[in-house]
Amino acid sequence: MNPIFANAKQASRKLALLDDQTNKHVLQAFAENLRLRQGELIAANLKDLSAVPSENPNHDRLLLTAERIESMAAAVEAIASMHSPCGIILDESIRPTGLAIQQITVPLGVVGMIYESRPNVTADAFALCFRSSNACILKGGSEAQNSNAFIVQLIQNALEKFGVEPSVITLLPADRAAGAELLKARGYVDVLIPRGSQQLIDYVRQNAEVPVIETGAGVVHVYFDQYGDLEKGRAIIDNAKSRRVSVCNALDTLLVHESRQDELPQLIEPLRQKGLLISEEYGKEFLSLQLSVKIVASIEEALEHIEQYGSKHSEAIVTEDPRNAEIFLKRVDAAAVYVNASTAFTDGGEFGLGAEIGISTQKLHARGPFALKALTSYKWLIRGSGQVR
Repeated sequence: MNPIFANAKQASRKLALLDDQTNKHVLQAFAENLRLRQGELIAANLKDLSAVPSENPNHDRLLLTAERIESMAAAVEAIASMHSPCGIILDESIRPTGLAIQQITVPLGVVGMIYESRPNVTADAFALCFRSSNACILKGGSEAQNSNAFIVQLIQNALEKFGVEPSVITLLPADRAAGAELLKARGYVDVLIPRGSQQLIDYVRQNAEVPVIETGAGVVHVYFDQYGDLEKGRAIIDNAKSRRVSVCNALDTLLVHESRQDELPQLIEPLRQKGLLISEEYGKEFLSLQLSVKIVASIEEALEHIEQYGSKHSEAIVTEDPRNAEIFLKRVDAAAVYVNASTAFTDGGEFGLGAEIGISTQKLHARGPFALKALTSYKWLIRGSGQVR
């Protein structure tokens, strides 16, 4: 096995013993480095961008601007300000035997991430893993290799400043072989998190020998009910689709009750002004200004469509009818289910979690946006005075 993995495992044990103030100081120093060396990071990012056509959805995901770098730095600082999720007592009791039993949170250990395009994931993943006392092994895409490498350099500078073991973060080469090796690192990597296209997620799930937390692609629906408010609907549909078309919580399919189909042109007019393209494909994550539209006869038909074509990510209904709202909330099987609000809110920051490491569409361990707390497990501590059974 690659010695990199053994080094990360060893570093994770040391990181679990690092004092809380030093942990915070490292993250604050990293945020400062992002700001001070913003120009160099943008230059590295431009090298990556030069190989990606502007019309490619990955171009926007890859792009770093002064504003986005500031957001990255602010997110790192916000994570630094959060309480450590480790060492929290979840349960405790004294048994009739006299045994004192505690259940406490502990780091997962080594977190592996395989992701595409977005360089901000490198910063977020490190900050979240480090704050929760986990080492991380990152495998970014080749399209972002210059950006990712420079961000890791800024992290290493911060670690060195405070004398922290550099192997708490490892950036693997961008080639496929490195990713394949990470999938097989059983005994060294405690959990693997894929973040990117459905193709990437499927590949990781099908080939990994270590536990996986899926951050599924988003095939997102908005159902405009027969009792929907037109102005609310226009705003929600526009925001859910066009706020940022390349993100996983962007709208893909609009369902409209047949009694309101004459208002469809008004519902999508703001999007038409932005270059909307109507598609006839269902069950596809477009990551562009494409949108599929379907007229349905009832809320039941809308629910059946979502069940068939949704990815269990984010789904929304626009309605003024409390009964239909409750039916939708109870029946839709997704990580985030909305009534009269844009799916653009499926985000760790908007949920009060800070930066997220991903949005999980599975049901075990983590679901929806997950961050610090989900990067822990727990163990039992049992204190006795000589008891035997």
